[in-house]
Amino acid sequence: MSVRSVVSNAYRSALPVVMLSAVGGLLAGTILGGMDTELRTVRGLLVMVPAFLAIRGSVYGSLGSRLSSALHQGLIEPIFEPNERLVNAVLAALLNGLAASLAAALLTFGILSVLDTSVAPLRVLVFIALLGGALAGVALTVVIVVVVFVGYRRGLNPDDLVGPAMTTAGDIFGMASLFVATRAAIALL
Repeated sequence: MSVRSVVSNAYRSALPVVMLSAVGGLLAGTILGGMDTELRTVRGLLVMVPAFLAIRGSVYGSLGSRLSSALHQGLIEPIFEPNERLVNAVLAALLNGLAASLAAALLTFGILSVLDTSVAPLRVLVFIALLGGALAGVALTVVIVVVVFVGYRRGLNPDDLVGPAMTTAGDIFGMASLFVATRAAIALL
């Protein structure tokens, strides 16, 4: 294959997803922009947002990479039926996502407390991080499995799709989940 054909194939498979990623980023920003009341009510939430979103991309991007590698190596088939390897990868991603969300809440509370900055009670931040992490984790697991499997079936390299898909879905579902979790925390706690 020539360099030109390799570059052409990469752009053909990735460019539409990258464009969708830009639109998704704007949607996530719109959700954040609409959270004025929640951000004022739950002090420290805005500090937690970047860490929370970065966790989604890292954890579920890794899941997508593992699934992509397993497909290329013939360890799994691109079918929507549970198998041990797929179930284990999904459970590991969900647990890692929850653990990292908890760490983000603890660090947010700790850093803002040390800086003597007004911060919501730890239980509120933990509740938001865990509920938001669980909601986003379920949604992102579905998105990444579908993107990787459908892309592979259509002859696309899932490695080219995972990054942009996770950036987009992670931002959208991450912000939407934080919004829902924050509303729940305000109502319950």
